[in-house]
Amino acid sequence: MKPKLPLFNNPELFQQALTHRSYVNENPNEKDNERLEFLGDAVLGFWVGKLLYDRYPEMSEAQLTRLRSALVNEKQLAELAENLSIGQLIRLGRGAQRDGGRENPALLSDTFEAIIGAYFLDAGIDAVRDYIYPLFSSLAEKIVRSPSDRAQTPNLVDCKNRFQQWALANHQQNPQYRIVKESGLDHAKEFTAEVLVNGEVYGTGTGHRKQIAEKCAAEDALLTLKKKGQMTKNE
Repeated sequence: MKPKLPLFNNPELFQQALTHRSYVNENPNEKDNERLEFLGDAVLGFWVGKLLYDRYPEMSEAQLTRLRSALVNEKQLAELAENLSIGQLIRLGRGAQRDGGRENPALLSDTFEAIIGAYFLDAGIDAVRDYIYPLFSSLAEKIVRSPSDRAQTPNLVDCKNRFQQWALANHQQNPQYRIVKESGLDHAKEFTAEVLVNGEVYGTGTGHRKQIAEKCAAEDALLTLKKKGQMTKNE
């Protein structure tokens, strides 16, 4: 069954959740959805964490963290947004529309989070739980039960944590991350990050958020270490 958007008592909140800052640039009397996105990210993380905590009592803290990360990452939330047809509803400026904003994964993911934040303000925390649980229960089961996903379990591990463990074990230092490049328009920024240990660059990554760029840099570092034989596949 195709998922549906939550029903709002306050349509103005729903409209704000759909309003990108590029639209506000052309319509100054409107409010953008960035604060709602911040709130929705926190509420979503809380309820998905609670769902996994209750549903998988046999899982360790690390396993729960990996599974939650797989459920609320940009790619997964963008797919949810596509299934909910959110791209057709987003209020965008003309430039953002021309640049493919309705199909932009980062923008879709952010808008989904904004809708969750708005729904929390509109209907309360329990209503958000009742909306989120059916959506994410099936997704969690798919990841946990799929043999192909189990085979790819290392990819669900927080790459930053794994690289930190390697750096501490081999150099007794935490990795350092730095953003070395920003490109793109305001609504479609792309960041490039490097990860260093003892001043040496081990990996580079890009993403629509700084955190994603850093994770990609850590993943690149791990791949490089494996190619060089400095890390086993199971580490």
